[in-house]
Amino acid sequence: MTEPAPRSRRKRMTGKERREQLLTIGRTLFAERGLDGTSVEEIAAAAGVSKPVVYEHFGGKEGLYAVVVDREFEKLLGLVTEALNSAIHYRSKLEKAALALLEYIEEHPDGFRILVRDSHGGTGTGSYASLLSEIAGEVEHLMAQELDRHDYDDKFAPMYAQMLVGMVALTGQWWLDARRPKREEVAAHVVNLAWNGLSGLEPRPSLDPKQRRKERERMEKRAEREAAKAAKAEEKAQAKAEKAQRRQRRSGDAGPEVAGTAPAGVVGAEELPEIAAEPVAETVTEIVPR
Repeated sequence: MTEPAPRSRRKRMTGKERREQLLTIGRTLFAERGLDGTSVEEIAAAAGVSKPVVYEHFGGKEGLYAVVVDREFEKLLGLVTEALNSAIHYRSKLEKAALALLEYIEEHPDGFRILVRDSHGGTGTGSYASLLSEIAGEVEHLMAQELDRHDYDDKFAPMYAQMLVGMVALTGQWWLDARRPKREEVAAHVVNLAWNGLSGLEPRPSLDPKQRRKERERMEKRAEREAAKAAKAEEKAQAKAEKAQRRQRRSGDAGPEVAGTAPAGVVGAEELPEIAAEPVAETVTEIVPR
């Protein structure tokens, strides 16, 4: 008779491992349902533990939620801050920061949903607003340097920083669900508007400087061709106008004066010597006695 094989015992988690497990499960549930929509029972059931284990590690779902938010906050802030400080040129700083946010959204969608779920960037309260405020503080310093470099008033740096951060942040929230186009393309378009403004938008923005240079050269050649075409059209129109003027003058000169006979009452040039030969002196002596 064959003895039954002993059941394999599941490895018991350490306290640290259990804590990380609960954080992972909590992040997923909070992203789906929010804090109010998630219960301790659900967290414990998903982890395969009893409710007291959750209370033991975090004191309840609020404590677990606070740790999850704090971790995501620091993770995203670190990524964006590193991006801002890793580039030298200001456009590159903006590109890297926008791309860092989009990369975080793509790789940690649950974390981003938790950050934006219960707070809005414009309310001034909540974790996401605090995060944006921290990032705006970093951008404010950069904006002040850029404004000062152009001899502009740097007192507006805080306002411009809020504009830039708000634009990127709201675009990120939209892209969280849209996911099209790709993150590099989204970042390129965001920077296109932020850097060039509406009046100077690039038709095909790119994060690659070489690609931008090629596109700029292509646009310059196109502008040159259009200018040459316009100049040629103007020359053609001018030549046509001059031709029409000459035709009009010729048609005006074909009147009776061109036929060879002068109108009545007009003295011809051949008659002038006979008039000059008349005895003018005799006529004068008749009037004035000698």
